[in-house]
Amino acid sequence: MRGKLWFSVWVLFLWGSSLGRFVVEKNSLKVTSPESLKGIYECAIGNFGVPQYGGTMVGIVVYPKANKKACRNFADFDISFKSKPGGFPTFLLVDRGDCYFTAKAWNAQNAGAAAILVADDKVEPLITMDTPEEESGGADYLQNITIPSALISKSFGDNLKKALENGDMINVNLDWRESLPHPDERVEYEFWTNSNDECGPKCDSQIEFVKSFKGPAQIMEKKGYTQFTPHYITWYCPEAFILSKQCKSQCINHGRYCAPDPEQDFSRGYDGKDVVIQNLRQVCVFKVANESGKPWLWWDYVTDFSIRCPMKEKKYTKECAEEVIQSLGVDLKKINKCIGDPDADEENPVLKAEQDAQIGKDSRGDVTILPTLVINNRQYRGKLDKSAVLKAICAGFQETTEPAVCLSEEIETNECLENNGGCWQDKAANITACRDTFRGRVCECPSVQGVKFVGDGYTHCRASGSGRCEINNGGCWKKTKDGKTYSACVDDGCKCPPGFKGDGVKTCEDIDECKERTACQCSACKCKNTWGSYDCSCSGDLLYIKEHDTCISKRATTEVGWSFLWVIFFGLAVAGVGAYAVYKYRIRSYMDSEIRAIMAQYMPLDNQGEAPNHIPHGDI
Repeated sequence: MRGKLWFSVWVLFLWGSSLGRFVVEKNSLKVTSPESLKGIYECAIGNFGVPQYGGTMVGIVVYPKANKKACRNFADFDISFKSKPGGFPTFLLVDRGDCYFTAKAWNAQNAGAAAILVADDKVEPLITMDTPEEESGGADYLQNITIPSALISKSFGDNLKKALENGDMINVNLDWRESLPHPDERVEYEFWTNSNDECGPKCDSQIEFVKSFKGPAQIMEKKGYTQFTPHYITWYCPEAFILSKQCKSQCINHGRYCAPDPEQDFSRGYDGKDVVIQNLRQVCVFKVANESGKPWLWWDYVTDFSIRCPMKEKKYTKECAEEVIQSLGVDLKKINKCIGDPDADEENPVLKAEQDAQIGKDSRGDVTILPTLVINNRQYRGKLDKSAVLKAICAGFQETTEPAVCLSEEIETNECLENNGGCWQDKAANITACRDTFRGRVCECPSVQGVKFVGDGYTHCRASGSGRCEINNGGCWKKTKDGKTYSACVDDGCKCPPGFKGDGVKTCEDIDECKERTACQCSACKCKNTWGSYDCSCSGDLLYIKEHDTCISKRATTEVGWSFLWVIFFGLAVAGVGAYAVYKYRIRSYMDSEIRAIMAQYMPLDNQGEAPNHIPHGDI
């Protein structure tokens, strides 16, 4: 008993020394009637039940005539808040005090209420309604609470009661759509937990959550939809108690990192320092696995460790933990190096980083509750349940970027299934602008087979760009008749083809060129209208020339043609003969000159004088 008392004093001291900025997570409550209360009010999200993150709930406020603090079962008073078919859900307004918040929510849920609003009994800032301590609470029903809860201020609660007394019907809208940030296509979340499995229902719920949530967590992590980080809370031992037996059994590294005794009894079982070392080992498993590109192995390790190495079976040991690590193929040497020496009088960088991370930053408050889930730097409030947490994580994605797991039937309702969500659709081509999201639906013109549709998404969407005519003919008119097909689809819109008139979308009517005298109007022409065109013929041996809309003689055309050909042939013949004559002349001249040159070398030419070879008579 003495050990337990000292433990309680020590924990309270540590808790007080580590108090920081605690942020109350809130959602909005919008009153739509009566006029006197119309407006938006803040309320604090309870840390139990299932808040509808990313969604809204509409209902009417009811204040019970008896059992106003909801500390007893409403069946004892023959009171029910179940909605009739077609009626609004009931948001039960109750007063704070006399029993746990969770008991109020449980009794309201059993009576048929859809949500519970707890009115504060004092003027103060809003606080977070939490679950009771295990020993005093004794509440096995905690995990069965499914309705959302909210704490409202005393003044607002008084105004609601006054309006109900006056006979006003109060319509409200609980809104969690902005309770979690949703900036982009990836959700970052942290899980603050503990390896201790002997702390009662809370520890049991943590282990069950890890086992059930492992599947979706690993899928989202492997596909890059989420970035998960586990964390563990530790405290330091006050300097005045560092050398005490209690601090030595609860802390490592000379009082720097401590955890409460698992059984809250220093005389038996495992010590707090055993929990600290196992917490450190789990952090190092994540660190080493993350460095190898497989951070999701943390979920396997924690699950297997809880099954194979429980405290109850005296297997909460280093040896058992290392067997689990080796079975998962994680580098044991790196993990032991990460853990370091628990007996050394020095800081452990891993646990020091964990203590620093406990301090709140920006919009996130200090982590003071175990377990705590932090999603996009905002602390989650509500039941630690697979479905509830998955809803909250899905609410953290930017709209239209959610993974498929967020659009399953058990997580959200597909609003596109009813009346196509009020969006544009082309039933013939099975194309719709309705896109289901976790937060509802958006009307957004789609892209189909590489073709982008443009429009407002509600009343119209039109295919644009190249290839648009391949999708339902671009939404334009198209018809086949007498073996001919005509389409009004062109690259920049819908336009009736030549031979038709109309809007190009719904109708294109055949133009009667003969009747409207737009073609085949020459004196010798005979016009006959056809679908999409016309036939024009000429009388006798005349030929119709469409480009000039005239008739000409076939014979004249033939005569002119042959005459033209004869001229061409004659011209070619003259040119050939001339070219041959020139060729003969030039080759003859060339041969003559060559022969003369050769003869000149061997005999005198006729035009050269002959040398005398005898003496004429009479000369001396």
